[in-house]
Order: sequence, then structure tokens, then C-alpha cells
Amino acid sequence: MALRKQSFATGEYYHLYNRGTEKRIIFLDKKDYRHFLFLMYICNSKKSIELRHIDENFDRGETIIDIGAYCLMSNHFHILVREKVESGISTYMRKLLTGYSMYFNKKYKRTGKLYEGVFKSTHLEKDNYLKYLYSYIHLNPAKIIDKNWRDKADRNVTKLLEYIFQYQYSSLKEYLDNKFEVTNPIEFPLYFKNPTDHQNELFEWLNFNE
Repeated sequence: MALRKQSFATGEYYHLYNRGTEKRIIFLDKKDYRHFLFLMYICNSKKSIELRHIDENFDRGETIIDIGAYCLMSNHFHILVREKVESGISTYMRKLLTGYSMYFNKKYKRTGKLYEGVFKSTHLEKDNYLKYLYSYIHLNPAKIIDKNWRDKADRNVTKLLEYIFQYQYSSLKEYLDNKFEVTNPIEFPLYFKNPTDHQNELFEWLNFNE
């Protein structure tokens, strides 16, 4: 079994990510995306989770990590988190990835591993890199309509920005609507005081030319 090369420290920030084994698609329809988001919410709990007993009245109680941003793409995902309690990240990711793998394999009548090994992580020690991750994560959907947009000086910024704002499977929607369900931005630095600040930051990144 693959082992983690990095341990996590309480109060520190991390970028977590992984993709499907052999780059396979892990979200085949809208229900798959929604189920992963559902698991992202309920697995953030000190309670043991038995999915067959979960209903709309489920109270997850105290959380074990704080989530600042996320984005689900067809074959991979990104999550920006803060370790809230000891072993919180490891416990959360074990419940999340195991739960989704069981759901996916049952739904699509398959066996074997779904992900490309142990989930990857980067420790965000510098403030400027932590701020950058918000834009990096939320700009991911731009690749769906133009995978080479970063290399194009004449990219259609308006079209890209419009698509990113409408994308349903990233935390940007929570920030723009100011309705936080999966995320808990209070425990992260206040880089964007309002939705307009967040939009302007993404606009600047889309306009950036190296």
C-alpha cells in the first residue's frame, strides 16, 4: 500500500489534489459531481459516517478541517484546506475518497482502484502562494472550453470569465453568492472582502501575459 510522504500540522494550510487512475474520468454525469460534493460536506465530521443512514436531517456536528476552495474537474479535483484537528486531513480524505470510490464502483459495476495512488498535497507556507491557489483552483474550468488559454495572447477573457462564473462544481459559486456550504472561509486570510474583489482577481489572472 502506498504511504504518504508528508504529515500534516494543525493550523496549517494545504493544497490537496488527485486524479483518476490512468487519467480516467471520475465524474461521468451531474449526479457524480453532486455526490462528491455531498460527501465533501458530510465527511467533514468527527462522527463515523454510514451513508445508508444519512438523510436530509443529518447533523454532521463538529468539523475536522476547514475548506477554503475546491474545484471538481472530470478526471481530477483540487481542495484547499486547513488542518483543524490532529489527523483531520487524513481522516477526512480517507472517508471522502473511500466513500466516493464505493459509490462509483457500485454505480458503474467496476472493481479496482479509482484514483492515481495516494492523494497529493502541498504545504502552503507562504502567504502569496496561498492567495494564488484561490485563483489557480477557480480558473481550472477555463481549460474545459480552451485548454491552451494560458498560451494565447488573444484569448477571449470575457467568454472564459463567464464560463468560470457559471461553473457549478467549484467553490467560486459559494463566494459569488455569499452562501457557504462546503467551504468555511472565515478560517482563511481575508484576501477578498467581497465578491467583486474575487472577480477582479480572476479577471487580472486571465488578462495576464507572460
